[in-house]
Amino acid sequence: MTAPCVVAGLTAGDAGEALTVQYAAYLAEARRYGTTEIPPLRETVAELAADLQRPDVRAFGAWVGARLVGSVRLRGGGAGTGTGCVELARYSVAPDVQGHGIGRALMERAHAELAAGDVSWLVTGARSDENLRLYRRAGYAETGRLVDSAGVELLRLERVAPAAPTPS
Repeated sequence: MTAPCVVAGLTAGDAGEALTVQYAAYLAEARRYGTTEIPPLRETVAELAADLQRPDVRAFGAWVGARLVGSVRLRGGGAGTGTGCVELARYSVAPDVQGHGIGRALMERAHAELAAGDVSWLVTGARSDENLRLYRRAGYAETGRLVDSAGVELLRLERVAPAAPTPS
């Protein structure tokens, strides 16, 4: 990958491209768990577009040139207040550009929406080692386990947004 990625807001008009990236990213997870019934692979363009229009959703995409290569959504109210709780949802990076910092850039942009004390949470497959490494490096810790509608064991991870560093 030669061009830098640009992270910016995602709109309902980007839903088709975002879903294409989401499907590509989650197909690897589907193979890992032996099912294509995981919720991110069942989402439709209309559902994704509707989600992007919700007032409590902030979404970001990563572009390399004109190509959307990743996206993430923050769902929930109160973020930016220091008392909010938001879900980091449908975090996706196209498989052919994974490992180039795009996921980290998306996560940093999403985290920039949070005030000190805000809690962000996410779920990921219990056997998704690469995802777990990234999330733990970003400060997420396991807070529970559940099984989704496809029978996949998921870990719930949370992170409390830190206070901004004080200038020296």
